[in-house]
Amino acid sequence: MIMNKSPTNKTLKNKPELTSQQINDFQQELDELRHSIEAKMGKEDIDHIQNIIEIQRYLEISGRLLIHFSLEPVSWTLGVASLSAAHILENMEIGHNVIHGQYDFMKDNKFNSDYEWTIAGTAKNWKRAHNHHHHAYTNVIGKDVDFGFGLFRVSDDIKWKPIHLLQPIISPISALLFEHSIALYDLQLTQYILPKWLKQDEHAELLSKSELLQELKEYAIKSSKKSLKEYVLYPLLAGPMAPKVLAGNVSAQVIRNLWSFAVIYCGHLPDGNYTFTEQEMEAETKGQWYFRQILGSSNFESNLLVHIMSGHLSHQIEHHLYPDLPAWRYREMGPKVEEICSRYGIPYQKGEMVPMLKTVATSIVKYSVPDTVSQKLGRFFTKKQESGATKLNNVKNLINKKSSDAVWGIKLSHQKNSDKRAKAA
Repeated sequence: MIMNKSPTNKTLKNKPELTSQQINDFQQELDELRHSIEAKMGKEDIDHIQNIIEIQRYLEISGRLLIHFSLEPVSWTLGVASLSAAHILENMEIGHNVIHGQYDFMKDNKFNSDYEWTIAGTAKNWKRAHNHHHHAYTNVIGKDVDFGFGLFRVSDDIKWKPIHLLQPIISPISALLFEHSIALYDLQLTQYILPKWLKQDEHAELLSKSELLQELKEYAIKSSKKSLKEYVLYPLLAGPMAPKVLAGNVSAQVIRNLWSFAVIYCGHLPDGNYTFTEQEMEAETKGQWYFRQILGSSNFESNLLVHIMSGHLSHQIEHHLYPDLPAWRYREMGPKVEEICSRYGIPYQKGEMVPMLKTVATSIVKYSVPDTVSQKLGRFFTKKQESGATKLNNVKNLINKKSSDAVWGIKLSHQKNSDKRAKAA
């Protein structure tokens, strides 16, 4: 299997290559890891998701009460924080993971893959675009509808079009409205409404016009009901305090959108992830599929709270390997997957969230212009990073020198005082 890597990707200069036997052995080890987790699944997993649901409900109730009855900024801010956390948990740790079928083993209709989450888009729409297409065609140019969402150019493997000039403007707007953006992206509207010379070349299976109209209708109905509840009903119930409640509900939704955007983009689009062509997928074995999932994904390191608030998509690599296993198990699986990758010489991409987001932001700007310009921008950003690193090292060296001088001065003064005391004695 030949890998297609962007030349701007500086973290993966040498592409990994495995023999057929290595691929088979690699597959077997990852399969064995899966079986070991499946053997453990049961009460712990049930307790986990039930506890998360209970916490989510408490957070939502307390958040709404604080927003409604707050008389000063502190309680209102606490209410927004609580409601935001509730939305994020329902979106990431509950909705995303349950819809993936991670808790189908419970045989409980409340926790199976037919679960309908609270974001604007329908679960049916998301499952079709994400579960079926994205996970099958991860980072395959033209097939993976999540890679740039049919609108953004995030790799030089995507042909530049004039529409890409707008992505530094469209991207932040998309982040603010992410629940709506993702629903509309998944319908691949750009393939229908943009002229050929503007839209990206995609080979994903498109909805028929009747299917598109039906899913647009379902989205419109669901998002309208949600908007009426959040932005009309709840504010009206607050009477004269309606503006405060409206502001709180809008703020909580925006925070949830920005967080979801950050988590998803960190896992899929940071500098260091490989892209692939359709030809590279031909006759792909399960082991090669594993191989591609790892090379096309990245993890970000954090604490337990962030892992939970991200729906454990901080372990994006493990999620792409085992999308139907309970996500909270990824923390246990991560070190084992990394160790397996290390033995086979496969890059296991991980880093801190903020630096990853910076590389994503850089890519959105860099790839918004034609390649000749983006290459110049790439060199500019590289020089800025190197210059920043040099300045930081200089500051550190200066601080260390001053600290050393200060310590030496204290030691010298102490020695002089000791000598004076010795002479006096």
